[in-house]
Amino acid sequence: MIVLHHCVSARSLRPLWMLEELGLPYELRMLPFPPRALARDYLQENPLGTVPLLVDGATRMTESAAMCQYLAARHSAGVLDVPVDDAAFGAYLNWLHMSDATLTFPQTLVLRYTHFEPPERLQPQVAADYARWFLARLRAVDAALHNAEYLCAGRFTAADVAVGYALLLAQHLGLSPQFPPAVAAYWRRLQARPAYQRALQVQQQAALDQGVPTTPSPDIRP
Repeated sequence: MIVLHHCVSARSLRPLWMLEELGLPYELRMLPFPPRALARDYLQENPLGTVPLLVDGATRMTESAAMCQYLAARHSAGVLDVPVDDAAFGAYLNWLHMSDATLTFPQTLVLRYTHFEPPERLQPQVAADYARWFLARLRAVDAALHNAEYLCAGRFTAADVAVGYALLLAQHLGLSPQFPPAVAAYWRRLQARPAYQRALQVQQQAALDQGVPTTPSPDIRP
């Protein structure tokens, strides 16, 4: 049984969405955000105190995009992954890594320096600069979608799940009105997927059942 440690609408939504796409059985363990401060016992499971943590037998993973690749390769060969001998394999890996390193990272700085730091440490200029950085990097997504419904291989893959979370985070940060038309249409397609909708419903119900606040992690304010 796969175990996923998760905070509502944190980066751990990526593997949760993947698990729903794949129809795999799993146990969802909800944590308050940030768990390193509000669930100190969790540090025994993950010394980083971050989510996600995915446990699959002896396998323990803490990187959300890597989990997307792992789940696709292990449980969805030729469906949500892209095989190494496919011409799109390089693009697939590039999108998986870009999703967090290039698209999510600058948004975490927007979140931190707009909301999470104490008032005396807030830095509006830093937040504005990194918001522009994210929107500039989004041009690559826009270019890929001008003649395609999904990012690579001519079909929906784990890369779309990984990049989709970056778009969700942008929505929480109020950046989605600045999406180019092709990206906005792509985001609507992703949100319409039944597995995505199930993931949102599952996390909401699990939070209620486990006594964890249901406020999405990007919307929590100190």
